[in-house]
Amino acid sequence: VQPPEKPLQAEEWNKLREDFHLPEIFEEVMLNNMIRCNSPIDVAKSLLTHVAKRNGDIAYNVLVKYLTLCVRQGQVSEIRDVYDIMKVRFKILESGAYNLLIRGLSNSDQWRMALTLLEEAKKIMIPSRTCYESCIKAASRHQEMKLAFELYHEMLAKDVVPTLDVLQSFFNFSRGMNGAELQKQLFGILLYLRENQIYPHKTFMQSIKLWFESIPGGNWRGNLTKIKDSGQCPVCKQQLEDSNLTEEEYSNLSERIIRDVIHGTDTFRKTSPKEFEAFQTFVENRLPFDIVIDGLNVSHIKSRKMQCENLSDAVNCLAKENARLLVLGRKHMLMNSSNWKREIMKEMQNKADFFFAENISEDDAFLLYATLQSGKHCRFVTRDFLRDHKACLSDSVTRHLFRKWQRGHQIVLKKKKKKKSFSSVLSQQPAFRYDCVVQTTGDTWHIPYKDVFEEKYSYQVPRKWLCIQQK
Repeated sequence: VQPPEKPLQAEEWNKLREDFHLPEIFEEVMLNNMIRCNSPIDVAKSLLTHVAKRNGDIAYNVLVKYLTLCVRQGQVSEIRDVYDIMKVRFKILESGAYNLLIRGLSNSDQWRMALTLLEEAKKIMIPSRTCYESCIKAASRHQEMKLAFELYHEMLAKDVVPTLDVLQSFFNFSRGMNGAELQKQLFGILLYLRENQIYPHKTFMQSIKLWFESIPGGNWRGNLTKIKDSGQCPVCKQQLEDSNLTEEEYSNLSERIIRDVIHGTDTFRKTSPKEFEAFQTFVENRLPFDIVIDGLNVSHIKSRKMQCENLSDAVNCLAKENARLLVLGRKHMLMNSSNWKREIMKEMQNKADFFFAENISEDDAFLLYATLQSGKHCRFVTRDFLRDHKACLSDSVTRHLFRKWQRGHQIVLKKKKKKKSFSSVLSQQPAFRYDCVVQTTGDTWHIPYKDVFEEKYSYQVPRKWLCIQQK
């Protein structure tokens, strides 16, 4: 149904409704189309008035659709009217309505009302990221940075993860402003990026650079650069943090992972203690390994190839320097099948040790255990991110060490653009000697960034850096 271009009378609406093949959902379909076409608000309002006269009231979902159109067009007085109707008619609203109301009001001069609604929503639910961020941006726009940061910290405390967009807005709205407390808060956001291994995209990085350079009397200067393989910044000659853990850090980390992650509750949900014991014995008898490979994960590297060929390419690529390899496989790989050819499997078993787990096992625990038991030099290959295990580590210091260890030990296999010979289908991106994470010495900041925004968490670290120094 095409929405009309001007408001209609009751009989005209009735006629359209009768001609529609499912009259009972006519209003919803019509409003959906109005949202799609961004129809004039008075057209939608004439439909609502007609429904109210016909039925005596308006259904909740019809009101929400009308509200969506009002928010899109910034019709503040209409948004307030809908809220007044909803407040009287419904005891509680669901998150969709709160999202719309808060978003609509926060973009207007009635933005403080959005804060009141946020408080109301908090009584019955954890407000969504959209609710928090709309209020944060409204407060920032009106230079109420203290309030904006209070909401940001409240959001983090409730495990609501902020978008990079709202983090960037803090830097945009604080440009040229003075104050030690404000600076401390913005440095806090940079440390949040460090803590969570988040790489800002180019426009966010530029906002950070411009903010630093706008601090009154701060004398900060930012330059874009690439860090040398030695870990030295070509701009300020500062040496970046080493990606290696000290002996003490390494032993603490491996103890914690083995205690919390491997013997903790999460491993044995998908593998039996008996199988894991067999694996431990297998590993102890063959230590140390140089590289541990998540076989099933790597076997999917190229979708058009047989899985065993992908794995074989990876083993050939990594076995070059006589490295001792352990491949974690699954028992189904031993059944001759279209994806797993027996002769290719046999050939690989001459170049690497294989452990075949039950088909339902969880690989990550096996991978972590074998790598950590082999010692500091041992690296691992998976295209996974091991995110769940970071969550099992209860304190932030250990989580930071885990990420740092991961950045220094996870090998990334890449498909080569043109393959000259069969053995060089894949190339490995080695782990860096320096730690690829936001870092500061007080009068310098080094911030790794990516060209484009990536929603998906990536284990591929950026090569580009922003160096900021105080002259």
